[in-house]
Amino acid sequence: MAQPLIRRAERRAVDRVLRSGMLAQGPEVAAFEEEFSSALGLPAQSVAVNSGTSALHLGLLAVGIGPGDEVIVPSFTFAATANAVALAGAVPVFADIDLQTYTLDPASVAEAIGPRTRAIMPVHLYGHPARMPELESLAAEHDLLLFEDAAQAHGATVGGRPVGAWGAGAAFSFYPTKNMTAGEGGMITLTDDATVRVARLLRNQGMLQQYRNEIVGFNNRMTDIHAAIGRVQLRSLERWTARRRQIAAVYDRELHGVVVPQVRDDATHVYHQYTIRLEGDRDRAVTALLDEHGVRAGVYYPVPVHRLQPFSSAEPRTALDSTEAAASSVVSIPVHPALSSRQVARVVDAVNAVARAGAS
Repeated sequence: MAQPLIRRAERRAVDRVLRSGMLAQGPEVAAFEEEFSSALGLPAQSVAVNSGTSALHLGLLAVGIGPGDEVIVPSFTFAATANAVALAGAVPVFADIDLQTYTLDPASVAEAIGPRTRAIMPVHLYGHPARMPELESLAAEHDLLLFEDAAQAHGATVGGRPVGAWGAGAAFSFYPTKNMTAGEGGMITLTDDATVRVARLLRNQGMLQQYRNEIVGFNNRMTDIHAAIGRVQLRSLERWTARRRQIAAVYDRELHGVVVPQVRDDATHVYHQYTIRLEGDRDRAVTALLDEHGVRAGVYYPVPVHRLQPFSSAEPRTALDSTEAAASSVVSIPVHPALSSRQVARVVDAVNAVARAGAS
């Protein structure tokens, strides 16, 4: 399903850091932060942390989300989205998705807004950006913050405007399976100098200068080892994304009997996952792909977050029909840039064979 590309350049970068003797947050982190904002065309400052979940958590805290607040999120996402809201002391309120793109449905978000709603947190799931112009207008209309979960969407755009450039801030992930990795890590992007300062305090025990603690903070620093890997990977992100799109175009053209991903006219999809929908017994199809054809597939995500134990006590304010439909039918197939053309053709043959068998 994924194959992190760790090459000689990444190894040389790690060796450079090891030789320097400065392994914790240092010059590599600072350089990575500057290069990340520039490479993605973000009119924002970047703050590197130790994971994508930390980026969500500290980003929300930095923009002022806390106890008494509600944040509207999709239920069709990884649990980290809602976890970060809860860890900030706020309450996640679940809205439905647009089944074509698997991202927040603005009409459902409007239904979920209540008197304690403070923010909307769209997820650019699978690498397809959410409907940001509509969500931006909705946030402005109700005086709400907009904070993006861009963990899977490095380089995605809406109307030429990159994700991470909308609203108060955003969070990216560098987990090994993402479109680029730092081994592990995350990046918060923020547009306001004051919130940037808060995020930097929060990640480092509440201090910018050693032993001059200003607030209660966390130990969420990124190491220079991880930043060095991330800097090298960042230089290949555009090329790797182009290969992902090339593979997706083959799938779009040659897959039959399944629902292929839809891309909105104003959107640039970066295909963190290529996710199809299958009729019939999804789990049997996934097993058949592996056992009969040697093709590994993944299900992201089989259980909507609102049905997970930590969040199941609250009744959703709006119907989550598309969320339930997606959770029961989605399958992600390999789309990473290490795939050869021969492997891509093998995936196509396998999916088409399983789809035919399911229809017969």
